[in-house]
Amino acid sequence: MFKGFQKPKRLVANTETLTERYGMFTAQPFERGFGTTIGNALRRILLSSIEGAAITAIRIEGVDHEFSPIHDVVEDATDIILNLKQVPFKMMDEGVRTVTLRVDQAGEVTSAMIDCPPDVEVLDRNLHIATISKGGQLNIEMRIKSGRGYVSRDRNFDEDLPMGYIPIDSVHSPVRKVKYTVEAARLGQMTDYDKLILEVWTDGAVGPDFEDEL
Repeated sequence: MFKGFQKPKRLVANTETLTERYGMFTAQPFERGFGTTIGNALRRILLSSIEGAAITAIRIEGVDHEFSPIHDVVEDATDIILNLKQVPFKMMDEGVRTVTLRVDQAGEVTSAMIDCPPDVEVLDRNLHIATISKGGQLNIEMRIKSGRGYVSRDRNFDEDLPMGYIPIDSVHSPVRKVKYTVEAARLGQMTDYDKLILEVWTDGAVGPDFEDEL
């Protein structure tokens, strides 16, 4: 039925541009029109189906809800939560973990100050979290879970969630961006084929080298 149907055997990585967080791949030849179809499908799969870790609930000492101000801290609870949601984590095993952030001196609070158990790692240690004024302090507990794609705050609410925790929406995908383009490809004397170029950016929890998996 598919005799003569042209398709590539695999994605080929550009080793000159490959890094821990970026990869460019090509695949050819596709029958005309299939480059766009496959590129769009791969983009959706990479953004939604790869498992990663994210904060799902937060407890800030002295805060009853996410709109509360915090004494002697420049940012309010909403700003701090938004900043914490940008912190990428890597978990060695599935399940639930708790990480903490405890600072009792004035100055900038960054993601490097988050205290993690041995099987959890902060992948970007330079992110701004908050600014503490003189005499202030910040005590935060965060619940980290593994998952896939986007999870709403309602789904992140558990019956066993300890008192004082605020569930938040979470994005678990370690793939931050996927871009694809389609160009004309040649097969012998024929140029009526597609060449798919796929670019992948990750947060470092997984490498962008998917050529053996896809």
